[in-house]
Amino acid sequence: MRAVRSDTLDSLDAYASVELPKPAPAAAEVRIKVAACGIGFVDTLVALGRYQVKPPLPHIPGSEIAGVVDALGASVSGLSVGDRVIGQARGGFAEYAVVPAAAVARIPDTMRFEQAAGFRTNYLTALHGLRDRAHLAPGERLLVIGAAGGVGLAAVQIGRLLGAKVIAVASTAEKRALAARHGAEITLDREVDGWRDRLKAAVGGGIDVVFDPVCGPLFQPAFRSLNWGGRHLVIGFAGGAIPALPANLPLMKGAALVGVDVRQFAQVFEADKAQAQLDELLGWVGQGKLEPPVGRVFPFDEFRAALAFAYSGEGVAKTVLAID
Repeated sequence: MRAVRSDTLDSLDAYASVELPKPAPAAAEVRIKVAACGIGFVDTLVALGRYQVKPPLPHIPGSEIAGVVDALGASVSGLSVGDRVIGQARGGFAEYAVVPAAAVARIPDTMRFEQAAGFRTNYLTALHGLRDRAHLAPGERLLVIGAAGGVGLAAVQIGRLLGAKVIAVASTAEKRALAARHGAEITLDREVDGWRDRLKAAVGGGIDVVFDPVCGPLFQPAFRSLNWGGRHLVIGFAGGAIPALPANLPLMKGAALVGVDVRQFAQVFEADKAQAQLDELLGWVGQGKLEPPVGRVFPFDEFRAALAFAYSGEGVAKTVLAID
Protein backbone atom coordinates (compact mmCIF):
# COMPACT_ATOMS: atom_id res chain seq x y z
CA MET A 1 0.00 0.00 0.00
CA ARG A 2 1.02 3.63 -0.48
CA ALA A 3 1.78 5.68 2.60
CA VAL A 4 3.54 8.93 3.51
CA ARG A 5 6.34 8.46 6.03
CA SER A 6 9.43 10.07 7.49
CA ASP A 7 12.22 8.82 9.74
CA THR A 8 12.78 12.32 11.15
CA LEU A 9 10.73 15.32 12.24
CA ASP A 10 13.15 17.83 10.75
CA SER A 11 11.04 19.26 7.92
CA LEU A 12 8.15 18.51 5.61
CA ASP A 13 10.69 17.73 2.88
CA ALA A 14 11.67 14.62 4.87
CA TYR A 15 8.28 13.04 4.13
CA ALA A 16 8.03 10.76 1.11
CA SER A 17 5.57 8.35 -0.47
CA VAL A 18 6.61 4.75 0.23
CA GLU A 19 5.25 1.26 -0.31
CA LEU A 20 4.43 -0.63 2.89
CA PRO A 21 2.75 -3.96 3.65
CA LYS A 22 -0.98 -3.78 4.22
CA PRO A 23 -1.52 -3.87 8.01
CA ALA A 24 -3.54 -6.68 9.58
CA PRO A 25 -6.07 -5.90 12.33
CA ALA A 26 -5.48 -7.47 15.72
CA ALA A 27 -8.21 -8.36 18.18
CA ALA A 28 -10.65 -5.48 18.78
CA GLU A 29 -9.33 -3.63 15.71
CA VAL A 30 -10.64 -2.95 12.23
CA ARG A 31 -8.83 -2.16 9.02
CA ILE A 32 -10.17 0.78 7.03
CA LYS A 33 -9.58 1.44 3.34
CA VAL A 34 -8.97 5.15 3.65
CA ALA A 35 -10.76 7.50 1.28
CA ALA A 36 -9.81 10.82 2.90
CA CYS A 37 -7.78 12.14 5.82
CA GLY A 38 -8.42 15.45 7.54
CA ILE A 39 -5.47 17.75 8.23
CA GLY A 40 -5.41 20.41 10.92
CA PHE A 41 -2.84 22.83 12.27
CA VAL A 42 -1.88 20.31 14.97
CA ASP A 43 -1.20 17.57 12.40
CA THR A 44 1.54 19.68 10.88
CA LEU A 45 2.91 20.60 14.31
CA VAL A 46 3.17 16.89 15.08
CA ALA A 47 4.77 16.16 11.72
CA LEU A 48 7.43 18.79 12.47
CA GLY A 49 8.03 17.66 16.05
CA ARG A 50 6.72 20.94 17.45
CA TYR A 51 3.72 19.57 19.32
CA GLN A 52 3.80 18.97 23.08
CA VAL A 53 3.70 15.20 22.46
CA LYS A 54 6.20 13.91 19.88
CA PRO A 55 5.20 10.87 17.82
CA PRO A 56 7.29 7.70 17.59
CA LEU A 57 9.43 7.29 14.49
CA PRO A 58 9.00 6.54 11.69
CA HIS A 59 5.98 8.83 11.54
CA ILE A 60 3.01 8.66 9.20
CA PRO A 61 0.98 11.90 9.50
CA GLY A 62 -2.78 12.14 9.87
CA SER A 63 -5.18 11.03 12.57
CA GLU A 64 -8.73 11.61 11.31
CA ILE A 65 -9.78 9.28 8.53
CA ALA A 66 -12.90 8.38 6.61
CA GLY A 67 -13.39 5.33 4.46
CA VAL A 68 -14.80 1.82 4.32
CA VAL A 69 -14.25 -1.07 6.74
CA ASP A 70 -12.08 -3.58 4.91
CA ALA A 71 -11.37 -6.25 7.55
CA LEU A 72 -12.32 -7.08 11.14
CA GLY A 73 -10.13 -8.36 13.93
CA ALA A 74 -11.28 -10.97 16.40
CA SER A 75 -13.99 -10.03 18.91
CA VAL A 76 -15.19 -6.98 16.93
CA SER A 77 -18.95 -6.52 17.06
CA GLY A 78 -21.27 -3.82 15.80
CA LEU A 79 -19.28 -3.18 12.63
CA SER A 80 -19.26 -4.99 9.28
CA VAL A 81 -17.03 -5.08 6.23
CA GLY A 82 -18.31 -2.41 3.84
CA ASP A 83 -19.50 0.02 6.52
CA ARG A 84 -18.81 3.69 5.75
CA VAL A 85 -17.02 5.02 8.80
CA ILE A 86 -14.79 7.60 10.44
CA GLY A 87 -11.93 6.61 12.69
CA GLN A 88 -9.22 8.01 14.90
CA ALA A 89 -6.05 6.47 13.49
CA ARG A 90 -2.31 6.66 13.90
CA GLY A 91 -1.04 7.15 10.38
CA GLY A 92 -3.91 8.39 8.23
CA PHE A 93 -1.78 9.31 5.21
CA ALA A 94 -2.01 5.76 3.89
CA GLU A 95 -4.29 3.64 1.72
CA TYR A 96 -5.13 1.41 4.69
CA ALA A 97 -5.13 2.05 8.42
CA VAL A 98 -5.77 -0.17 11.43
CA VAL A 99 -7.93 1.46 14.09
CA PRO A 100 -9.32 0.28 17.46
CA ALA A 101 -12.96 -0.61 16.92
CA ALA A 102 -13.88 1.67 19.82
CA ALA A 103 -12.51 4.63 17.83
CA VAL A 104 -14.70 3.94 14.77
CA ALA A 105 -18.20 5.24 14.05
CA ARG A 106 -20.55 4.77 11.12
CA ILE A 107 -21.42 7.89 9.15
CA PRO A 108 -24.76 8.79 7.54
CA ASP A 109 -25.27 7.77 3.92
CA THR A 110 -25.59 11.43 2.98
CA MET A 111 -22.20 12.36 4.43
CA ARG A 112 -19.35 12.56 1.94
CA PHE A 113 -15.95 11.18 2.92
CA GLU A 114 -14.38 14.64 2.52
CA GLN A 115 -16.85 15.99 5.09
CA ALA A 116 -16.37 13.07 7.44
CA ALA A 117 -12.56 13.24 7.41
CA GLY A 118 -12.54 16.60 9.15
CA PHE A 119 -15.51 16.06 11.42
CA ARG A 120 -14.70 14.23 14.65
CA THR A 121 -12.17 16.45 16.41
CA ASN A 122 -13.58 19.82 15.35
CA TYR A 123 -17.22 19.09 16.11
CA LEU A 124 -16.51 17.22 19.34
CA THR A 125 -14.37 20.15 20.46
CA ALA A 126 -17.17 22.59 19.68
CA LEU A 127 -19.93 20.61 21.38
CA HIS A 128 -17.86 19.62 24.42
CA GLY A 129 -16.54 23.16 24.81
CA LEU A 130 -19.82 24.99 24.41
CA ARG A 131 -22.09 22.57 26.25
CA ASP A 132 -19.90 20.98 28.93
CA ARG A 133 -17.30 23.65 29.63
CA ALA A 134 -19.13 26.93 28.90
CA HIS A 135 -22.67 25.72 29.70
CA LEU A 136 -23.86 27.88 26.81
CA ALA A 137 -27.53 28.79 27.23
CA PRO A 138 -30.09 29.73 24.57
CA GLY A 139 -30.07 33.44 23.89
CA GLU A 140 -26.52 34.02 25.11
CA ARG A 141 -24.01 35.86 22.97
CA LEU A 142 -21.21 33.66 21.67
CA LEU A 143 -18.09 35.19 20.13
CA VAL A 144 -16.09 32.82 17.90
CA ILE A 145 -12.55 33.92 17.04
CA GLY A 146 -11.03 32.33 13.94
CA ALA A 147 -14.56 31.58 12.82
CA ALA A 148 -13.68 30.44 9.29
CA GLY A 149 -11.27 27.71 10.41
CA GLY A 150 -12.30 24.11 10.91
CA VAL A 151 -13.04 24.25 14.63
CA GLY A 152 -14.27 27.84 14.37
CA LEU A 153 -16.93 27.00 11.79
CA ALA A 154 -17.92 23.99 13.89
CA ALA A 155 -18.42 26.33 16.87
CA VAL A 156 -20.49 28.72 14.76
CA GLN A 157 -22.78 25.90 13.69
CA ILE A 158 -23.03 24.22 17.10
CA GLY A 159 -23.57 27.55 18.83
CA ARG A 160 -26.47 28.29 16.51
CA LEU A 161 -27.96 24.83 17.15
CA LEU A 162 -27.70 25.41 20.90
CA GLY A 163 -29.67 28.64 20.55
CA ALA A 164 -26.93 31.24 20.96
CA LYS A 165 -26.54 34.50 19.08
CA VAL A 166 -23.26 33.95 17.24
CA ILE A 167 -20.73 36.71 16.51
CA ALA A 168 -17.98 35.53 14.15
CA VAL A 169 -14.50 37.07 13.97
CA ALA A 170 -12.45 36.43 10.81
CA SER A 171 -9.68 38.13 8.87
CA THR A 172 -11.27 38.70 5.45
CA ALA A 173 -14.66 39.60 4.03
CA GLU A 174 -14.81 36.22 2.29
CA LYS A 175 -14.19 34.35 5.54
CA ARG A 176 -16.75 36.45 7.38
CA ALA A 177 -19.31 35.74 4.65
CA LEU A 178 -18.63 32.01 5.02
CA ALA A 179 -19.24 32.20 8.77
CA ALA A 180 -22.48 34.08 8.13
CA ARG A 181 -23.67 31.37 5.74
CA HIS A 182 -23.17 28.81 8.48
CA GLY A 183 -25.09 30.60 11.21
CA ALA A 184 -23.30 33.73 12.44
CA GLU A 185 -25.71 36.62 12.95
CA ILE A 186 -22.95 39.23 13.25
CA THR A 187 -19.46 39.24 11.76
CA LEU A 188 -16.46 41.32 12.76
CA ASP A 189 -12.89 41.90 11.61
CA ARG A 190 -9.89 41.12 13.81
CA GLU A 191 -7.99 44.43 13.69
CA VAL A 192 -7.07 45.22 17.29
CA ASP A 193 -7.30 49.03 17.17
CA GLY A 194 -10.82 50.00 18.14
CA TRP A 195 -11.97 46.37 18.10
CA ARG A 196 -13.80 46.47 21.45
CA ASP A 197 -15.72 49.55 20.42
CA ARG A 198 -16.75 47.94 17.12
CA LEU A 199 -17.83 44.79 18.96
CA LYS A 200 -19.90 46.75 21.46
CA ALA A 201 -21.56 48.75 18.71
CA ALA A 202 -22.33 45.64 16.63
CA VAL A 203 -23.66 43.58 19.53
CA GLY A 204 -25.23 46.32 21.61
CA GLY A 205 -23.29 45.39 24.73
CA GLY A 206 -21.02 42.64 25.97
CA ILE A 207 -20.72 38.94 25.24
CA ASP A 208 -21.26 35.84 27.36
CA VAL A 209 -18.93 33.21 25.91
CA VAL A 210 -15.71 33.40 23.86
CA PHE A 211 -14.63 30.39 21.80
CA ASP A 212 -10.95 31.01 21.11
CA PRO A 213 -8.77 28.60 19.09
CA VAL A 214 -6.33 31.43 18.27
CA CYS A 215 -5.42 33.08 21.62
CA GLY A 216 -3.70 35.84 19.71
CA PRO A 217 -3.93 39.65 19.85
CA LEU A 218 -7.67 39.58 20.59
CA PHE A 219 -7.28 37.37 23.66
CA GLN A 220 -7.37 40.16 26.24
CA PRO A 221 -9.77 42.46 24.36
CA ALA A 222 -12.24 39.59 24.06
CA PHE A 223 -11.96 38.66 27.74
CA ARG A 224 -12.42 42.31 28.72
CA SER A 225 -15.62 42.34 26.64
CA LEU A 226 -17.25 39.55 28.66
CA ASN A 227 -20.39 40.22 30.66
CA TRP A 228 -20.55 39.38 34.36
CA GLY A 229 -20.23 35.59 34.69
CA GLY A 230 -18.76 35.22 31.21
CA ARG A 231 -16.65 32.27 30.09
CA HIS A 232 -13.61 32.41 27.79
CA LEU A 233 -12.79 29.00 26.27
CA VAL A 234 -9.14 28.33 25.50
CA ILE A 235 -9.15 25.89 22.55
CA GLY A 236 -5.64 26.26 21.15
CA PHE A 237 -2.84 28.61 20.20
CA ALA A 238 -2.96 29.04 16.44
CA GLY A 239 -1.90 32.65 17.02
CA GLY A 240 1.60 31.53 18.03
CA ALA A 241 2.92 32.79 21.37
CA ILE A 242 0.82 31.83 24.39
CA PRO A 243 -0.71 35.01 25.89
CA ALA A 244 -1.11 35.95 29.55
CA LEU A 245 -4.09 37.35 31.41
CA PRO A 246 -3.95 39.65 34.46
CA ALA A 247 -5.47 37.74 37.37
CA ASN A 248 -7.62 40.69 38.41
CA LEU A 249 -9.74 40.50 35.25
CA PRO A 250 -11.55 37.23 36.13
CA LEU A 251 -12.12 38.62 39.63
CA MET A 252 -13.56 41.94 38.47
CA LYS A 253 -15.92 40.32 35.98
CA GLY A 254 -16.83 37.18 37.91
CA ALA A 255 -15.65 35.51 34.72
CA ALA A 256 -13.80 32.27 34.01
CA LEU A 257 -10.94 31.26 31.75
CA VAL A 258 -11.76 27.66 30.83
CA GLY A 259 -9.56 25.10 29.08
CA VAL A 260 -10.97 22.71 26.49
CA ASP A 261 -8.85 19.63 25.76
CA VAL A 262 -10.85 17.29 23.54
CA ARG A 263 -8.02 14.74 23.38
CA GLN A 264 -8.08 14.08 27.12
CA PHE A 265 -11.88 14.35 27.22
CA ALA A 266 -12.34 11.71 24.50
CA GLN A 267 -9.36 9.42 25.09
CA VAL A 268 -8.57 9.59 28.80
CA PHE A 269 -11.29 10.81 31.13
CA GLU A 270 -14.74 10.65 29.50
CA ALA A 271 -14.57 8.33 26.50
CA ASP A 272 -18.16 7.08 26.83
CA LYS A 273 -19.53 10.61 27.02
CA ALA A 274 -17.45 11.64 24.00
CA GLN A 275 -18.78 8.69 22.00
CA ALA A 276 -22.35 9.63 22.89
CA GLN A 277 -21.71 13.19 21.77
CA LEU A 278 -20.16 11.99 18.50
CA ASP A 279 -23.24 9.83 17.87
CA GLU A 280 -25.43 12.87 18.59
CA LEU A 281 -23.44 15.02 16.16
CA LEU A 282 -23.59 12.40 13.40
CA GLY A 283 -27.32 12.12 14.05
CA TRP A 284 -27.67 15.85 13.42
CA VAL A 285 -25.85 15.38 10.11
CA GLY A 286 -28.18 12.54 9.13
CA GLN A 287 -31.20 14.67 10.04
CA GLY A 288 -29.96 17.58 7.93
CA LYS A 289 -29.49 19.87 10.94
CA LEU A 290 -25.74 20.05 10.40
CA GLU A 291 -23.91 20.42 7.07
CA PRO A 292 -20.13 20.22 7.64
CA PRO A 293 -18.26 22.43 5.16
CA VAL A 294 -15.20 21.11 3.35
CA GLY A 295 -12.01 23.09 2.95
CA ARG A 296 -9.40 22.62 0.27
CA VAL A 297 -8.95 19.03 -0.92
CA PHE A 298 -5.46 17.97 -2.00
CA PRO A 299 -4.64 14.89 -4.09
CA PHE A 300 -2.46 12.27 -2.43
CA ASP A 301 0.72 13.21 -4.25
CA GLU A 302 0.52 16.77 -2.89
CA PHE A 303 0.81 15.69 0.76
CA ARG A 304 3.61 18.14 1.58
CA ALA A 305 1.64 21.06 0.15
CA ALA A 306 -1.41 19.91 2.12
CA LEU A 307 0.49 19.90 5.42
CA ALA A 308 2.01 23.31 4.69
CA PHE A 309 -1.40 24.74 3.76
CA ALA A 310 -3.02 23.46 6.95
CA TYR A 311 -0.20 25.09 8.92
CA SER A 312 -0.47 28.44 7.13
CA GLY A 313 -3.88 29.43 8.46
CA GLU A 314 -4.88 30.60 4.99
CA GLY A 315 -7.60 28.01 4.42
CA VAL A 316 -11.16 27.70 5.61
CA ALA A 317 -12.89 24.73 7.23
CA LYS A 318 -10.77 21.56 7.38
CA THR A 319 -8.05 20.78 4.85
CA VAL A 320 -8.38 17.27 3.43
CA LEU A 321 -5.99 14.83 1.74
CA ALA A 322 -7.78 12.60 -0.76
CA ILE A 323 -6.28 9.11 -0.43
CA ASP A 324 -8.43 7.14 -2.84
